[in-house]
Amino acid sequence: MIGAKIIMSMDLPKFTEEDIKEKRVVVRADLDVGGKIDISERRLNILVDLLEKISGTAKTITILGHRGRPEGKKQESLNLKQVSKTVEEMLSKKIGPAKMKDLEMHMMDNLRFNKGEEKNDEEYAKHLAEGYDVYINEAFAVSHRNHASVVSLPKFLKSFAGPHFIREIENLKKVVDSSQKPLVFVISGVKNGKVAILESLKNRADKVLVGGRLPDYIHDESPLRKDPKFVIANLIADKEDITVNSIEAFNKEIKKAGTIVLSGPLGKFEEGSHVQGTKQIFESIAGCSALKIAGGGETEEALNMLKLEGSFDWISVGGGAMLEFLSEGSLPGLEALIH
Repeated sequence: MIGAKIIMSMDLPKFTEEDIKEKRVVVRADLDVGGKIDISERRLNILVDLLEKISGTAKTITILGHRGRPEGKKQESLNLKQVSKTVEEMLSKKIGPAKMKDLEMHMMDNLRFNKGEEKNDEEYAKHLAEGYDVYINEAFAVSHRNHASVVSLPKFLKSFAGPHFIREIENLKKVVDSSQKPLVFVISGVKNGKVAILESLKNRADKVLVGGRLPDYIHDESPLRKDPKFVIANLIADKEDITVNSIEAFNKEIKKAGTIVLSGPLGKFEEGSHVQGTKQIFESIAGCSALKIAGGGETEEALNMLKLEGSFDWISVGGGAMLEFLSEGSLPGLEALIH
């Protein structure tokens, strides 16, 4: 494993026109979009920006990605046909099945239909690499996953980071390098997996404000509740929002912050009766003069609903990848590009 300090100081490999000219390029994209797939989907717009840059220079382009958690079994509801059609519409260019002759662009079906993807099977990665010359990772949001198309596939091809991937790292490094203190993390949401990352943030942050459903997963005797770096919210009776007193406690820390990282809504914001915590904390962060970074699908959804997205210095497309990079200083998919 490459050290985090080395990663933080190292430039990611950027492709040039010469690197891809007349080459067969495979792009790892973030295609994990919901049931409604349309041209407003940010992850698809990131992909389309890359495809427009390399189309006409590369000999062929094949797009890889996944949707959902099919656990190695084909599921019609999670195939990539509609994703492919939407990208076709955005590009005004035909996209065919993988390796179909006489077309410049192709899209493989859901990688997770094969168990080798999530098992990081090197033989599966070799299979994916067959017939290609260049690999580009434009899937920052899944680059914290130790999966075949993220960490093993780059071993077999000349590999580069995509333009958006590079912008993600450049902007997130500002948090780590920033002299604007205190550094405050606001960590919320409903996934209990986020609790595991709280401890690792302690060495990076001056304060960690914990909301959403996470306080319900932190038991009374947890060291986190005794640590002065952590401000853990109280929840209202139905646990779908934080209390008024907790909003006030969070705002007190936000007003002092020099840098803020926001991950997750404070409650069930899509319901009007539970939007108060998310609205007041998000507006408080948006209105302060700190360096402001946010990340994750639900965070972005809430920011868009509240019309606050323009008040942030950077909104990461990947919540989990963002937090892992900020806590560990690296990602498996990032390290795979530097080999």
